[in-house]
Amino acid sequence: MEVYELMKDSKYRMYIGAVDKALKNFEYTSEWADLIAALGKLNKVLLSYTKYPDIPRRIKIGKRLAQCMHPALPSGVHLKALETYDIIFKSMGTDRLSLELFIYSAGLFPLLGHAAMNIRPLLLTVYETHFVPLRERLRPALSGFLSGVLPGLETGSDYFDRTNALLENVCEGVGPAYFYTCIWQCIRSNSPVRLPAISYVLSHYSRKLTMEDQLYLMGNDVDIMVSGLCAAIYDPSILVQRSALDLLIVCFPMNNNQLLYSDMVRLVTAALTTILRRDMSLNRRLYSWLLNSDVNPQY
Repeated sequence: MEVYELMKDSKYRMYIGAVDKALKNFEYTSEWADLIAALGKLNKVLLSYTKYPDIPRRIKIGKRLAQCMHPALPSGVHLKALETYDIIFKSMGTDRLSLELFIYSAGLFPLLGHAAMNIRPLLLTVYETHFVPLRERLRPALSGFLSGVLPGLETGSDYFDRTNALLENVCEGVGPAYFYTCIWQCIRSNSPVRLPAISYVLSHYSRKLTMEDQLYLMGNDVDIMVSGLCAAIYDPSILVQRSALDLLIVCFPMNNNQLLYSDMVRLVTAALTTILRRDMSLNRRLYSWLLNSDVNPQY
């Protein structure tokens, strides 16, 4: 239903007035408890008009919710804001969410990296319930989504398996080649997610198959992948450098047929700089790759 048609509906006009009144409460907040109260009033209004998929004042609501996701605020505020997101997404439906994702992603995507442990499962539920069904319509926001979700992919954490399953479902929805293109974009430009991103790629590489049989892991643009690997090798973290060299050993041995000579020159040039770290674990991985010998990446 178009907005001008909705404006003929007296109940929708009441909805707009109620939202304006609820948003006014945010202007008088002085502490985090006030934010929870303001969110509670907004939620009450939204729940009263769930039959309308068109959320009034959605730009302003999106900004207020993003402010409530600030890392300095306590988890109680984040929890209440997640309830608001869930109400909005249920009211909107998948089709409208795909068109207005940019309004709400600014607040949601950065949350997982600094969220309290009790917030993470609720955030994952929001992603599983509302974002996975978007499938290929998530593509425009995929790089931001991955940058937000990959920090939760910590080996040994309580939510590792659930986060991994979420990423696999998104990969299936958007298409593997596009998914890994965005993974490599994140590795190239976003240092904090390099380690979990490379670990994800490594864990989904099958040694029973050749790289030729799983070319989707390289994404749609080899240059982006090579640039991402070079950025990871130049990363100041030794852990990231180790993972990058492990990936080269496993996926791109010196005799591989997938990369051009110029690509290999870029990778070898980057890899040789690891010698300057004078770290035995890096040196052993480098020599194993250059000499095309196998190495146990656990050491």
